[in-house]
Amino acid sequence: MRTILGLTAAVGLAMILAGCAASRPPLATVPRVDLPRFMGDWYVIANIPTWIEEGAHNAVESYRLDPDGTIATTFTFRKGGFDGPRKEYRPRGFIRDTATNAVWGMRFVWPIKAEYLVIHLDDDYTRTVIGRSKRDYVWVMSRTPSIPEEEYRRISDWLASVGYDTGKLRKVPQKWPEPGKK
Repeated sequence: MRTILGLTAAVGLAMILAGCAASRPPLATVPRVDLPRFMGDWYVIANIPTWIEEGAHNAVESYRLDPDGTIATTFTFRKGGFDGPRKEYRPRGFIRDTATNAVWGMRFVWPIKAEYLVIHLDDDYTRTVIGRSKRDYVWVMSRTPSIPEEEYRRISDWLASVGYDTGKLRKVPQKWPEPGKK
């Protein structure tokens, strides 16, 4: 009898928690992404990492708009340290909302296209935040390998306000040679 009551309570709690998660407002995207301006290199400043990204250093996401309208993507990083092995992944982005260009499907493995939402983009295209409706993963990216700490805190606070658990947010170590130095 206790087992049945315990199981019933667990199922009830799971349903309540699922209802709370489902009642979250949708994650808003930016009104418009100018795809040619968005293309190029983005340094990953922080993320709630996927299992692939655990221990990533010098993570960079690069985008190229192909003639067919898809986004050729190259994601590179060093695993476990700045001198760790170089890892490279080549997912492909598919624009799902051509009115805004802010909703993508990112395909790492055919036929699955993971949700990829441009939820923040500075007017000058120097900072962006990519999120997911589930709020399970997020990527804070910049055209430069670092951003001021106060800006990072502002973005982190904003992410918390839209429903992210920022306790899971991890800064990605970035260390690059200064321009003109080897």
